[in-house]
Amino acid sequence: MQDAPLLVSDILRRGASVHSESTVTTIESFDPATGATTSKTVTFGDVGENAARLANALRSLGVNGDERVGTFCWNHQEHLECYLAIPSMGAVLHTLNIRLFPEQLTYVVNHGDDRVIVVDGSLIPLLCRAAATAPGLPNVTHMLVVGAGDKEMLATTFPHVELHDYHDLLAQQITTFDWPADLDERDAAAMCYTSGTTGNPKGVAYSHRSTYLHSMASLGAPILGIDEADRLLVIVPMFHANAWGMPYSAFFCGADFVFPKQFLQAAPLASIIASERPTVTAAVPTIWNDLWNHGEQHGLDLSSMRSVTSGGAAVPRILMQRYKDKYGLQILQGWGMTETSPLGSLAKPHKNARPEEAMDFHDLAGRVLPGVELRIVSNEDTGEVAPTDGTTIGEIEVRGPWITGSYYLDATPEKFRDGWLRTGDMGTLDSRGYLRITDRTKDVIKSGGEWVSSIDLENVIMAHPAIAEAAVIGVPDVKWDERPMACIVVRPGSAVTPAELKDFLGERVAKWWIPERWTFIESVPKTSVGKFDKKVLRAQHADGQLTVVEA
Repeated sequence: MQDAPLLVSDILRRGASVHSESTVTTIESFDPATGATTSKTVTFGDVGENAARLANALRSLGVNGDERVGTFCWNHQEHLECYLAIPSMGAVLHTLNIRLFPEQLTYVVNHGDDRVIVVDGSLIPLLCRAAATAPGLPNVTHMLVVGAGDKEMLATTFPHVELHDYHDLLAQQITTFDWPADLDERDAAAMCYTSGTTGNPKGVAYSHRSTYLHSMASLGAPILGIDEADRLLVIVPMFHANAWGMPYSAFFCGADFVFPKQFLQAAPLASIIASERPTVTAAVPTIWNDLWNHGEQHGLDLSSMRSVTSGGAAVPRILMQRYKDKYGLQILQGWGMTETSPLGSLAKPHKNARPEEAMDFHDLAGRVLPGVELRIVSNEDTGEVAPTDGTTIGEIEVRGPWITGSYYLDATPEKFRDGWLRTGDMGTLDSRGYLRITDRTKDVIKSGGEWVSSIDLENVIMAHPAIAEAAVIGVPDVKWDERPMACIVVRPGSAVTPAELKDFLGERVAKWWIPERWTFIESVPKTSVGKFDKKVLRAQHADGQLTVVEA
């Protein structure tokens, strides 16, 4: 049997030929007064030709080996062309997080040794901020600008860089490219850096093989089950773990794309969903919470949707129940991280589950996916593996064909144990392979020697009708060493007191979980990928910036 390498170019070739008539729609504008959008649409065949043009253009600029090509872009057609062309030509796609602090962005570009950057014209000011942070971007030699923007600012800020208009440069190229077939499937195809919540971000390289296998797995029925009849709305930023791998999966199988560009707020998303009729999408819980609130005020048409996935943080059970009851739409909760490409588990009930148990399974982090091995280590020092009893808490460790084994140019042996990735997430695992996340190791609360799950406590608090958001952090306590403190965001037009919330919790959680300390805030701080940023809340509490009510 012939053993052929698994390459991203295989995904490109199949999508551009077998599914050449499938479409890619990019939203170009949104009118908040009328809710109307404008868009442009091309075919997979067009994207394939543009990918070839891009590869030829990059060759002409000196990208001849595994050089890193950065992308500083929204979700749109041109970004998809980068996804396909750069790895297929043998270079490395390096997606840059547009929400990083300037210091972190400078570090990431220089650490990744990017030589070329593709940048959206509208994002030029953000990229230029990185130049003010020493040492700037000395190794970048070329920038390709997509769309209108302040190119004069770019030229002034980066005088050593040669600037090109993306579309003008591609128009000068031919529409064919000899995609190399002799690439090693274990070589890097793409690179994404972690969000850097502590210290500098760390680089995770995805090989051709891991990308191919992750794409094939996600197309399967146990996971997303996408096929060419689907229309995929790509809300997850393409700088975040390769948009959870969905661009590769959908191009592989011929599912149509809808890219929202920068229109990621609730109002434009509601309009896009109503007009473009997508069937599949995925986003972090904050998106679903904002969309729900928008729908309560203005209405929401989700009738085209058949599959909605959420990840990055726990989805409040009450939010899943609301979508199920009102729209008949089940949000599928998943677990993963940049280091896992990112799919690790997906919450679907098993075949013998009773109908009345369904929401209990959807409320979990999911069932470990085929191809992924996962274990719970209950003793950090000895590495003792916990039984799969669904109750013993420990750190989640994982390995598999699309799980990273190291960080790029970053020796961090403490993050790995005997070939297993130590995720930093705490949880339990049962005998059927269902995972429950109880906390991050840095967020876990240990009160009087007992665990308090901040995630579970947040979910119960957010079930209260007056609560928009809630984050729970651990704070020092003289008697118990540490106790939970609830940081509360109240819905507009609502009011609630700590006493009322304590009564509400008293019927739903263990008595010793109920916080004695409460603070009411305007919004919960978020990380660059939309997760609750509890380190900010802990710092604000330590500095006395939060008004704390004891009750």
